[in-house]
Amino acid sequence: MQREAIGVLLALGLSITAAPAGAGNYGGDTLVRVQGTVVVPDSSAKVNIDPAADADVSTEVIPTLTLTHFFTKNVAAELFCCFARFEAEGRGSLNGVDLGSFWAFPPIVTLQYHFDPVGGFKPYVGAGVQYIHYFDGGKSDLGGAKIKLDDSWGFALQAGVDVELGQGWYFNADIKKVWLDTDVSWKDTAKADVTVDPLIVSVGLGYRFNMSDIFGTRSAAVPLK
Repeated sequence: MQREAIGVLLALGLSITAAPAGAGNYGGDTLVRVQGTVVVPDSSAKVNIDPAADADVSTEVIPTLTLTHFFTKNVAAELFCCFARFEAEGRGSLNGVDLGSFWAFPPIVTLQYHFDPVGGFKPYVGAGVQYIHYFDGGKSDLGGAKIKLDDSWGFALQAGVDVELGQGWYFNADIKKVWLDTDVSWKDTAKADVTVDPLIVSVGLGYRFNMSDIFGTRSAAVPLK
């Protein structure tokens, strides 16, 4: 399932960014990015079976996509999306215990301010929310019980820069920090309150254009002001 999800994500990104080079427009209303992303959870847990029991969530490298819509030349909204598979491992009195693997669908929506470009560099900042849906939890060493995580919400901050490469293309670097918690259970074996708080670092390529140039419209696009 991991390979299929990554394949679908990459195929979608390639199909979107395969637009004609002549359609690129640094004043366009739409920006799509395909990125490589490192997700670094700053995790800790309170496991009810032992006060000294803790847990750690693995760091993962995954492909990601972003879709940004510009309301003005400076104000935009971004959707960040991906699928990721993580491993949970015990720490403290549970050190080395396999707590199970799980999949996550963790979209982030941010409202952004993009500064005017200087020498082709266009920095931006943003703030928003992340929602994580956890699914397909695997078996653990806790009596063979499967790990189950409750869906969670968190607050996100973001900063990044787009560097002009020509014809609407950008090189992008982006960093996000999210603060969120979730409840975890292993059937009747154990429960835990887990702090996730991931740091999300991405680099990739972006393509900016007017949506009407790709899909057509009955009227001319209005330049962003």
